[in-house]
Amino acid sequence: MSAAQPDGGVSVPEEDALRAHMYRLLTHFLANPPSADDLKSIAGLGGDDTELGRAIRTFSKLAAKTTQAQAAQEYQDLFIGVGRGELVPYASYYLTGFLHEKPLAKLREDMGRLGIERRETVKEPEDHIGALFEMMAGLITGSFGQAATVAQQRAFFDAHISTWAPHFFRDLEGAQSSVLYAALGTVGRVFLDIEIMAFTMD
Repeated sequence: MSAAQPDGGVSVPEEDALRAHMYRLLTHFLANPPSADDLKSIAGLGGDDTELGRAIRTFSKLAAKTTQAQAAQEYQDLFIGVGRGELVPYASYYLTGFLHEKPLAKLREDMGRLGIERRETVKEPEDHIGALFEMMAGLITGSFGQAATVAQQRAFFDAHISTWAPHFFRDLEGAQSSVLYAALGTVGRVFLDIEIMAFTMD
C-alpha cells in the first residue's frame, strides 16, 4: 500500500540518503507482507554497536529464521485480521480513535501544498504509517519535486509522524502477534528517537 506518487529524486547528502533508506525499509515491511526475497535481503544486513545497529541485527537474525508464510500470517494477524487486526496503523485512529478524521484532512492539505499526489490505485487512507514514511523519504530525497528543507521535513514530521508513530512502534514491539514485527517495532522506535533528537537540535 502506497499513497504517494513520486516523480524521481535529486542528489542529497549521504546522511540524508541513509535516513530516506531507513524510512523506505520500514515502509516496505509495513505497507505489505514481505516476500521471500525481502526476508533474504534483510537477513543479510549487519549493524554496528549503536542502539539502532543492535536493533537492525536482531531484526536481521529473525528475518533469517522466518519463512514468507510465517511473515505473511504475522502481517495478517497484526494489521488485517478478521474485521480488524491487532493494530490499526493509521494516524487518525491513533490520535482520535476513528478513521478518516481531522489528522487525515490535515495530511491531505499538506500533501496538496507539497505536491504529493495519491496513487490512483490506492483505496486506503493516506495516513497509513507506510504511506507517511514513504512521503517522508520522498521529501528528503526530492522525489516529489525538490528536496525539502530541514524545516519543511520537521514540519511534516511533527504534524504527521511524531504525534503517534512512536506509540505505534511501542505497540508493535509488545503486540501479541509480533515476532518478526516486534523486532521491526524496535527498529522503528529507535530510528524515530534519533529523528526526534536530530530535529530538536537543528
